[in-house]
Amino acid sequence: MGTEIETERLTLEEIRDLAHRTLAAHGADEANAAAVAANMVAAQRDGSQSHGLFRLPKHVTSLRNGKANGRAKPVVEALSPSILRVDGDRGYAPLAQQTGLPALEAAAKEHGLAALTIRRTIHFAALWPETEWLAERGLVAFAVTSSPPYVAQYGGRRPVFGTNPLSFAWPRPGGLPMVYDMASAAMARGEIMVHMRDGHSVPEGTGVDAEGRMTTDPAAILKGGAQLPFGGHKGSAIALMVDLLAGPLLGEVSSLECGDEDNGDGSAGLGGEFVLAMDPARFGAGDAVARGERLFARLMEDEGARLPGDRRHRARARAEAEGGVDVPKVLLDEIRALA
Repeated sequence: MGTEIETERLTLEEIRDLAHRTLAAHGADEANAAAVAANMVAAQRDGSQSHGLFRLPKHVTSLRNGKANGRAKPVVEALSPSILRVDGDRGYAPLAQQTGLPALEAAAKEHGLAALTIRRTIHFAALWPETEWLAERGLVAFAVTSSPPYVAQYGGRRPVFGTNPLSFAWPRPGGLPMVYDMASAAMARGEIMVHMRDGHSVPEGTGVDAEGRMTTDPAAILKGGAQLPFGGHKGSAIALMVDLLAGPLLGEVSSLECGDEDNGDGSAGLGGEFVLAMDPARFGAGDAVARGERLFARLMEDEGARLPGDRRHRARARAEAEGGVDVPKVLLDEIRALA
């Protein structure tokens, strides 16, 4: 049974300031601190607890041990008219994304379809902000990134894949895009960590212990065990696809290769991200977005149904209306000590 968690209400600006000050105190310059802080504010605002301030202590660890370059200066280059690449300079992904996404938007609108590859970054955040950014500008977007190995493949018990998430976004006129961001693992690693912190068990099928036995104990999964893919062989195949797109396709490390470089301190490793953007007006159906709206309307006729991302958007509206969100006090105490 979980314990009652004491929380403290912070405004979104207070969250931004706390994240920014903490990163700056450990070597991040203005551009890098601001980009990461903005990403954390978005996650906290949208109820993505495991990808907001919760990640900040690990960011500090990576800055302290030199894995992350807090003064990274990402550079974008065109490999072809519709294929762009950003060298992240060993920094955190949000600044690399800010550097490359405007160029990706322009290329997709000019050519109908364009891809952005991001190399040598630490992607320690939610994946939906980049696809949502593109969909807000009228583009259909898809993104994948990998991580050190935490997840066993189907039929195995040794961690070989990262949680290897993918995100997809579809533009909607006059409203927020339809966006989802999901791990190929049965549960995102950050969620398992939150469950362990809060004294909760995890659902059956989330992972196995060090002996390969099914367990609902998050500590047993995180400490010597392995997470499991969702949907058995289907999730395992998706994890492999993500590994290939975010690794070998970009000339980057696979999850296993990222793990080979891991020193076990819990901080993230360098890796790649693949982002695809498509202009729906250029694929032979000028009313593609309108057709999407008709589909959404039919889907929502089913009582109790909701579109992917709706819960996050409701949390966003609530946070903005109430002027802030509740954050676990134990986490704030840890961060304030670091700041």
